[in-house]
Amino acid sequence: MPKFSANISMMFTEHAFLDRFSAAREAGFGAVEILFPYDHPAELISDLLHQHGLALSVFNLHPGDWARGDRGLAAVCGGEDRFRASVEQALAYAGALGAERLHVMAGIAPSGPESDTRYIRNIRWAADRFAKAGLTALIEPINAHDMPGYFLSSTDQALELLQRIDRPNVRLQFDIYHHQITHSEVIATLERTIGQIAHIQIAGVPGRHEPDQGALDYRPVFAALGRLGYDGWVGCEYHPRGKTEDGLGWLKTLI
Repeated sequence: MPKFSANISMMFTEHAFLDRFSAAREAGFGAVEILFPYDHPAELISDLLHQHGLALSVFNLHPGDWARGDRGLAAVCGGEDRFRASVEQALAYAGALGAERLHVMAGIAPSGPESDTRYIRNIRWAADRFAKAGLTALIEPINAHDMPGYFLSSTDQALELLQRIDRPNVRLQFDIYHHQITHSEVIATLERTIGQIAHIQIAGVPGRHEPDQGALDYRPVFAALGRLGYDGWVGCEYHPRGKTEDGLGWLKTLI
C-alpha cells in the first residue's frame, strides 16, 4: 500500500496554516509536504512536525518573486546569485526540519541550448552543495497548460537533462497529474523510469482535485507502484473540492 503525504499548502486550507499539521495527522497522514515554508521560522515548523509525529516528505526552494511571475530560478538568465542564495536558505531549513528531498524549480525560461546549459550548471552546483548534507535534489516537469513558459515541461525532457546533469543525488519528482496531461501512459512510464524517481505526486486529471475525480483511474497506478517496489512517499498535491476531510474517501476506495 502506498504511503501518502499531504500537501498542506493546498490541502486543509479550511484551517490556518499552522493548524494544518494536526489536521493532517488526525486524517491519517504520516507526512506532509509544503510548497514554500519560508514564511515561518524553521524551528516553529520543526516543533509542529515533532509534536504531531509527522515527516516532511519534500519542500521547494524559494521560487523568487512569485507575485512578479517568478516560478523558480535554476534556468533563469541573470538569476544565478538569487538561485545560490535560495540553495543556502533551503539547506538551513532542511537541516532544521529533517527533510531529505528538495524540489528545485526551473523557472520561466525559453527552451534552447543556453537555458539548458544554465540549468545544468545550476542544478549541478545545488546537487554538490546538497550532497555534503546527504540531501537529494528533485527536478519536476510541470505541464505547459498550468504553467506557460516553464522551462521544464515534459518527462522526456527531464529524463534527458538528468543524464546530462549526471549527479547521483539528482532525481525525478514524478507528478502524475502533470505527466498525464502532457504524455499519458503513466504506468508504462513508471515501469521504465522507476529507478530515477525519488518522489511521486498525485491529483485527479483534469481539474487537479481528489484523485478519484476525473478520467485517470489511480487503482492500477497504485497497484503498479506496489509491483515496482516503490517505497517512497506519494504526495497528495491537489485542490480539494470542499473541506479536505470530506473528500478523503478515495483513500479507501482506490487502494
